[in-house]
Amino acid sequence: MSASSAARMGSIDALRGLTVAAMLLVNNPGDWGHVYAPLLHAEWHGFTPTDLIFPLFLFIAGVSMAFSLEPRAIDVSARPLLGRTLLKRALRILLAGALLHVLAWWLFELPAYRLWGVLQRIAVCVAVVGLLAIHTRARTQWAVLGGLLLGYAALLLGADTLAPWLNPVSRVDTALFAPFLYKYDAVTRLGHDPEGLLSTAGALSTTLLGLIAGRWLRAGRLGALGGVALMLLGAGLLLAPLLPLNKNLWTPSYVLLTGGLSIAALLLGHQLVDRWHWPALGRRFGVNAIAAYLGSSVMALVLIASGAWAACYTMLANAVPGQPALASLLCAVGFVAFWWIIAWALDRRRIYLKI
Repeated sequence: MSASSAARMGSIDALRGLTVAAMLLVNNPGDWGHVYAPLLHAEWHGFTPTDLIFPLFLFIAGVSMAFSLEPRAIDVSARPLLGRTLLKRALRILLAGALLHVLAWWLFELPAYRLWGVLQRIAVCVAVVGLLAIHTRARTQWAVLGGLLLGYAALLLGADTLAPWLNPVSRVDTALFAPFLYKYDAVTRLGHDPEGLLSTAGALSTTLLGLIAGRWLRAGRLGALGGVALMLLGAGLLLAPLLPLNKNLWTPSYVLLTGGLSIAALLLGHQLVDRWHWPALGRRFGVNAIAAYLGSSVMALVLIASGAWAACYTMLANAVPGQPALASLLCAVGFVAFWWIIAWALDRRRIYLKI
């Protein structure tokens, strides 16, 4: 498969878009006290369907770089410009995440500003893995992936506990960044951030897996990819009793399991969309992914702070009495539908908002 034909594969945009839509669905229930269990993250150790969404997004980011960066990086003279463009985009995503947290801090009068977040993690992963895609060969990328997983596993396995607040990941983040974390207790001086510094090692591994899988997809190595998916799934499950599946810590077992599932999703999307020519559902979200996520996040914050979100949930709860979880889900589905209309309108006018 040539780079030019691979670049036209609609499955990647479709899968990215479906992932963004899933993000909006699980991040915006009508009422957090009434949510169906599969639409919630595991409280600590464990795994739910919702725990696949963020790693799948980062995995697809890596896949995309295998198509957008690696073919152009073959020309050594093009690499400096590619690197600068990549880092500028990563910086814009980072600043967008920082400003989003400024808005949340101001609207809700939070006790402290939060430094880390979803967009910040995306920016770091895009920058680091993008530079690897531009400047390194496959052998080096495999070595970095192995080093990240083995080093992070050694750190976690050597810890006295992986309990909330007391694990080494939370302690390092607290020592470096308190009180500017997702959660911080000023009395105990314990804190935690699910998108903090150390757990980024796991997120980088997920993105790097996407880069490698994307290269194999470009080369048409579909059977090998299927075998790798099965191996990763098996390895993640075998490692889980020793090193639990945990999204908050982004543990190596979690990387392996979600990596296997992500490759399976990539292969399924490729088969359905690129080879059987099924409709590329989600593509409209996919071509404006970061803009849709950022715009919807700003809208959600404003609606919640103004009380409009609670009013919407109350109205739906009255419409389906005795089913608060259904009302909460309908609120989230309506929010996704609203943003799908925006994405549809932008795509129809060929407007693609790149951050």
